[in-house]
Amino acid sequence: MALVKIPFRPGFNKQLTDTQNENNWVDGDNVRFRYGQPEKIGGWLQTTSSELIGVARAQHTFTDLDGRKYNAIGTNRCLYIYYSNQFYDITPIDPDRQSTGANITTTNGSTTVTITTVSSHSLEAGDILTFENAGSFTSPDTDYTASDFDDVLFEVKTAPSATTFTIEMPTAETGTGATNDGTLDPLPYIQIGSLVQTGGYGWGAGLWGGSTWGTPRTSTNVILDPGMWSLDNYGQILIATVHNGRSFNWNPIAADASALNTRAVSIPNNPTKSVMTIVSDRDRHLFHLGTETTIGSPSTQDKMFIRFSDQENRSVYQPTSVNTAGTFQLDSGTEIRGAVQGKDYTFIGTDTSAYIVQYVGPPFTFSLRQVGSNCGVIGMNSIVFVDTNVYWMSDEGGFFVYDGSVKRMPCLVEDFVFKTTGTNLGLNPNAGQQVYASHNSLFNEIIWFYPDASSQFVNRMVVYNYLEQTWVTGTLARTSYADQVVFDKPYATKFTQNSAPNFPVVNGITAGQGKSTYYEHETGVNEVDVNGNKTAIEAFIQSGDFDLDQDGEGEYFIKIRRFIPDFKVLQGDAEVTLQLRDYPSNTQTSSPLGPFTINSSTTKVDTRARARLAALKISNNSTDENWRLGLFRFDFQPDGRR
Repeated sequence: MALVKIPFRPGFNKQLTDTQNENNWVDGDNVRFRYGQPEKIGGWLQTTSSELIGVARAQHTFTDLDGRKYNAIGTNRCLYIYYSNQFYDITPIDPDRQSTGANITTTNGSTTVTITTVSSHSLEAGDILTFENAGSFTSPDTDYTASDFDDVLFEVKTAPSATTFTIEMPTAETGTGATNDGTLDPLPYIQIGSLVQTGGYGWGAGLWGGSTWGTPRTSTNVILDPGMWSLDNYGQILIATVHNGRSFNWNPIAADASALNTRAVSIPNNPTKSVMTIVSDRDRHLFHLGTETTIGSPSTQDKMFIRFSDQENRSVYQPTSVNTAGTFQLDSGTEIRGAVQGKDYTFIGTDTSAYIVQYVGPPFTFSLRQVGSNCGVIGMNSIVFVDTNVYWMSDEGGFFVYDGSVKRMPCLVEDFVFKTTGTNLGLNPNAGQQVYASHNSLFNEIIWFYPDASSQFVNRMVVYNYLEQTWVTGTLARTSYADQVVFDKPYATKFTQNSAPNFPVVNGITAGQGKSTYYEHETGVNEVDVNGNKTAIEAFIQSGDFDLDQDGEGEYFIKIRRFIPDFKVLQGDAEVTLQLRDYPSNTQTSSPLGPFTINSSTTKVDTRARARLAALKISNNSTDENWRLGLFRFDFQPDGRR
């Protein structure tokens, strides 16, 4: 029989069975579609040996007035600036937990030091802090000096009481041992939040009347958000807000020559508890979303309440007749989940609805209108603005776009992403705040990174190519991702659980904090660490089943005598496997002579494949391999009926 071309449609289709998916691609990993054809994704390069404390959940790139490029990265423990291929720790000191006049207790031969504070320290095991003004230590009781404490970072190991906590020194006490000796001032880092989205078991976590008064609960329907940041720039100034916490700002080098050694500080007169902040760029107002109805009173936080500052003044929020500060109260939903700056508006999503806030000038300053319902946003970072549209993942079980009106997006991998029954479950429904959306403008892609039901952390991605309107899925796990708007390439973070970080250096740091590694993406074809060691990026794509279209659909068995491979790009080797089965319910088996190794000199491949149904799989598993598929031709012939 003559050679037959099999034209496969671009994108994955996971809504149908494999047999229904003839001429479709049904599965793959680390692939994308470009000009209708599949190819392996680009590689990534570790930029620095610094591995950050905790899980990164926010990135924001910006420049100062002199053109210097920065990337702000927020983890659940720290806040960093990436500048000139180095990281700098700018984590704010917690203004509510600073204290003075603490002292130390030590034991000869032990690295454990007990700190006793004058009043309640409010510290927990795992908190990070430093000290200042250390001194007046008694020798020979202790051989520790001020330089062992001042501007040195420690992890709190235990907090035995409200006025004592312990730290671990890098060297053991060589003195006889001190008791409540010397003085020093603890400076705790701001508390940001937990590694994971967790159930709430504390006071008020249950429903009223749900059980007896004062009884400990073994289950909960209250989900506590993980530690997150919202990051934006107010001109050249970085605005960083802890999720459900305070707002801070940081001046870049153009405004402060010592910026890289200066911590972010609280913004005066701002609310102290907000879901997030966002800057209205065109008119220079700072918005606090889900914030306090009484500024400075965290107990008055209303997660549907919005405050915006006076124009060009991020420290004035009280509306008067001579400023443009103001407030809004949203009424559709129970909490603001996220927001993004659009072309000439701010898009705000609640757990059920979508709103547009647009600058209209005095006397009303802004207009507010609801543009959608039953389209709730799943998490703070699940929204992205691309060109003229806003895209987001919803906890309604799908994807939405706002292009002047809210529309649900057709998605051919939707069942896979949101699968709730059976095996290989989709999105973890209790980890929506970990979803991270970003734009890869190099390839016209919107990427949502998300955790599946088997994981507490991001371990999957779903990608929409908005020009070609195709969808793919994969296992690339990135907890934050920044497009190449400021930098030449996209940058992303990978989180490794139970692995000790190394930046900044914190005495006593545990592996339980986890670490975030920073990568430059779309670079080469391998994963490359900071020492230049290569790891293969294994990629594959698999088609749905096809059969012999002769005297009916699948009436005859197929005998595939040979195929002619066609690659637009082929670097190194690629493996081609023919997946065979006789009936849709059968488990696929590979062709007897396969998999077939293809290189740039391969002209044809002879096979001994025989089955009623066949599928094509392209893959690679070694370093320095890259491929982009063309059009395959197969030599089919009927081989009887059964």
